[in-house]
Amino acid sequence: MKVTLWGTRGSLATPGPETARYGGNTASVGVIASDGTVLALDAGTGIRRLGVALPVDVPRVDVLLTHLHMDHLQGLGFFRPLRTRGVQVHIWGPASVMLSLRARLARYLSPPLFPVVLRELECDLTLHEIPTSEIEIGSLKIKSQLVCHPDPTVGFRIQEGDAVCTYLPDHEPALGARQFPMRADWVSGYDLARDADLLIHDAQYTDEEYSARVGWGHSSMRQAIEFARLARVKHLVPFHHDPSHSDADLDRFWSFMVLQTNHDCEISPAQEGVTFDL
Repeated sequence: MKVTLWGTRGSLATPGPETARYGGNTASVGVIASDGTVLALDAGTGIRRLGVALPVDVPRVDVLLTHLHMDHLQGLGFFRPLRTRGVQVHIWGPASVMLSLRARLARYLSPPLFPVVLRELECDLTLHEIPTSEIEIGSLKIKSQLVCHPDPTVGFRIQEGDAVCTYLPDHEPALGARQFPMRADWVSGYDLARDADLLIHDAQYTDEEYSARVGWGHSSMRQAIEFARLARVKHLVPFHHDPSHSDADLDRFWSFMVLQTNHDCEISPAQEGVTFDL
């Protein structure tokens, strides 16, 4: 499978010359399996470019939402397959005890926030509330679990053959821990990430920033590395860059982290447009 980063920024889209290299679009990752199955992981502003890159006659696209915060949803209304007649679009999102997935999505895809409502979309739309279990879409096996982040939030483990990609874009596994990491069986997201070939993981804050933001649902850069080590990940892609961090900031932060932290995996801070072939 091929995994392409279309949006790497966290919290707020931050376009501009100072973020051009790592990217200013919010979270969206495309997965294309060997049999042509297409996944869009989250629907931040980066999903617009993913939709444009897909063939116009793509028969089916599955959108997997980790949660419904705006930075992971704001691009959904601009995703071309949703406005293309005949395309099957399946949207998967975490269940809530308060409202159905359709009702929660309709809060965004309706006036006054958006001029088009769900029932007016031209595609053949199906909504699924994600079970915390394994599903199969084409040749892909997808496991989901609830993870530590405010409001119902899941992470995904996507497998094709022996290749595994884990997607944990908003994740705070160190929450409440006096020392991190703890035992593996106490760490949020561990079962999804263990032995993964590729881990796309929240690394929004520096250590100093995290100390003032405990409980916000995100990880420090150091915690992302420690989590990857604990899970025996082969390749870590730090993701969900803070909107205040410029390209120069990220270069400086990650050069320091790679030199100062013991790590056993390859580390490639997320950049828009990069594709990983698993």
